Amino acid sequence: MGAADRVRAYYDALRAGEALAPFFAPGEDVVKVGISERLVGGEEVADGLRQQTETTTGWSVESRDLRVTERDRHAWFADRVSLAWTDTDRQIRYEFDTRWSGTLERREADEPTDPDEDEQTDAAASDERWQFVGMHVSTARDLG
Repeated sequence: MGAADRVRAYYDALRAGEALAPFFAPGEDVVKVGISERLVGGEEVADGLRQQTETTTGWSVESRDLRVTERDRHAWFADRVSLAWTDTDRQIRYEFDTRWSGTLERREADEPTDPDEDEQTDAAASDERWQFVGMHVSTARDLG
C-alpha cells in the first residue's frame, strides 16, 4: 500500500466510523490539527480520535484534489476536501470546505505502532505501513 492509498484508506475509515488511531504513528512528536483542536502526542491524538468517533456520525469526505509525494520512508500530501458530519451530542450537522495537508512515515513491521492492537485495521497490519506523523485540517474560507 502506497502513501496515497493510505490517505484514501483514512478517508474511508472516517466515513465508516472505524478506529482512526491506527493511522497515526505513536510518539510524542505526532501532531494533528483539526478545524477546532490541536492534539500533540500519540496518546492525545488517539484519545481525541476515539472521542470524535464516539460523538459523531454521518461523515461525508469528498476528496477533490489529492496530491501525494512519496519518498523512501516519508511522504507528504495535500488535498481539498468537502467535509460534513453530525455531532451526536448536539444534534448539529456541520459542513465545511477544507484544506488538508500532512506528513506520513513508513514504518517497518518491527517498529512500534499504535498501542491499541485491538483497533488495528487490515491496512495497518501490513508488513510496511504508512502512518501519519502530522496532519493539518483547516477551513478554506476567504478573508475578503
